[in-house]
Amino acid sequence: MVRKLRVVIAKPGLDGHDRGAKIIARALRDAGMEVIYTGLHQTPEQIVETAIQEDADAIGISILSGAHMTLVPRIVALLREADADDVLVVVGGTIPDEDADDLKRDGVAEVFGPGASTGDIVEFLRGSLTAA
Repeated sequence: MVRKLRVVIAKPGLDGHDRGAKIIARALRDAGMEVIYTGLHQTPEQIVETAIQEDADAIGISILSGAHMTLVPRIVALLREADADDVLVVVGGTIPDEDADDLKRDGVAEVFGPGASTGDIVEFLRGSLTAA
């Protein structure tokens, strides 16, 4: 039997809006993935520790606070430090295009902006994780 893809969905920092994260978590679950939702106000350290403890294939970060250029690179750096940089990182939220490009250069696999379809996110994760 093939193991289900495991995805941590995380809300870092002070952002208290989690509706989108819950919608994505539900869509991934409905697509057959195992989802671990961290809840609100997680630190980068907590997110990375959860991903390692849960043997996650990917971390989906939902961020609307504007702190994406501080929090997301810290998560990527912590994964590298923990020798867990094989964990795919995707980000969703209100992120300007130029910041999305910088995040991708820093190691984020994809950035999904407002209006991204859950189907596109599911397919991106499936394609990226099954190819690895």
